[in-house]
Amino acid sequence: MTRTLARMPGRVALPARSRFTAALRRGLWWGVLSLTGGVERRGRLPRGGCVVVANHSSHADTAALLAALDARHTPAIGAAADYWFASPWRRRICRRLAAGFPVRRGGGGMDDLLSMADELRSGRAVVLFPEGTRGKDGELGSFHRGALVLAERAGVPVVPVGIAGTDRLLPKHGRLRSALVRVSIGDPLPSTTGPREARDAVVALHARTVAEPLRDSATRRRVASVVTSRRGVPLAFGWALAEALSWPLMPELLLAAVCVAVPRAALRMSLGALAGSLAGGLLALQLASAGVHLPAPLTTDRMRAEVRAELTLEGASAVRHQPWNGIPFKVYGAEAGRAGVPALDWLTASATARGSRTLTVGLGFAAFGLLMRRHRRRYGHCLVLLGGGFTAGLSMIVAGWG
Repeated sequence: MTRTLARMPGRVALPARSRFTAALRRGLWWGVLSLTGGVERRGRLPRGGCVVVANHSSHADTAALLAALDARHTPAIGAAADYWFASPWRRRICRRLAAGFPVRRGGGGMDDLLSMADELRSGRAVVLFPEGTRGKDGELGSFHRGALVLAERAGVPVVPVGIAGTDRLLPKHGRLRSALVRVSIGDPLPSTTGPREARDAVVALHARTVAEPLRDSATRRRVASVVTSRRGVPLAFGWALAEALSWPLMPELLLAAVCVAVPRAALRMSLGALAGSLAGGLLALQLASAGVHLPAPLTTDRMRAEVRAELTLEGASAVRHQPWNGIPFKVYGAEAGRAGVPALDWLTASATARGSRTLTVGLGFAAFGLLMRRHRRRYGHCLVLLGGGFTAGLSMIVAGWG
């Protein structure tokens, strides 16, 4: 819906993309960046219209700014006309998802910029990358005058912004990977600011943002050092193997702690835990079939009776119930051995059952770790909550099968 403003000198109708649309767009990109490592902002835009000038090293810079800038400014992003508006589908993506407007790079670009003067006077923020192209290795190129001429013509301030982390998130000609993105909004500069002063302000913001250390938890760093070392996967394997035999604490507890701490290690730690579970389950079956009775703390006679009944009816496929009914995997392994379930059938069935649960838990907590990356200093609190939640859940399961 187009919002109409009173016809006053220097005032124009706001564009059809309302503040509500801008808020939806901001929410979209905040959500995307949260899944890829997080985004945080320092500072705010001033009231009224302004020209935002920022460093440019990645296509992800646009997403970072749309996620960080206030929706009340309905930010518009200047985009290269010869690339983003060269085909209908790119044009639609640029306009709808990035609030882009075309700026010609081969002549006529100044006219494209000056056409946004009335938008600025109406209170909108126009975002431009004065370098004109993505830089390399974090170095800022020289600034073109277009953004500053636009600010002077519209009579609005220039706001420098430093962006850090996007060059790691989506490098030029590289692949998407996880990284925290930080956006620092500086103090407004007068509309008469020159290219050198604007560039110096952006350089200072970018350098300060890059140099600022991430607040972290000492506990998380210690956990990460173990997980990323050669001990990480063997630890997951050993824990899961022990739990499949006798150890009372499920491997999902370990996966929750390490995947939140180091999301990128989630897949290999989950696969290590899965391998340990399968090896332990197979060993438990062999030992039970030979008449060996291992200790099984936090299990009940009712659990064992239920598993025996399931195995009688379904054979090895009875283990498919294990991820959801709360009965420990070691009970299924031992009872399968006593029931004479063939080892190969057991291994095949348990791989499917344990795989679905182990990988779901590991990758789920990795996603949570990515969402919480900018709050990693609170990792100790997260461990307390995880431990309390697992303790409460285990107590309820044991009581329910008592």
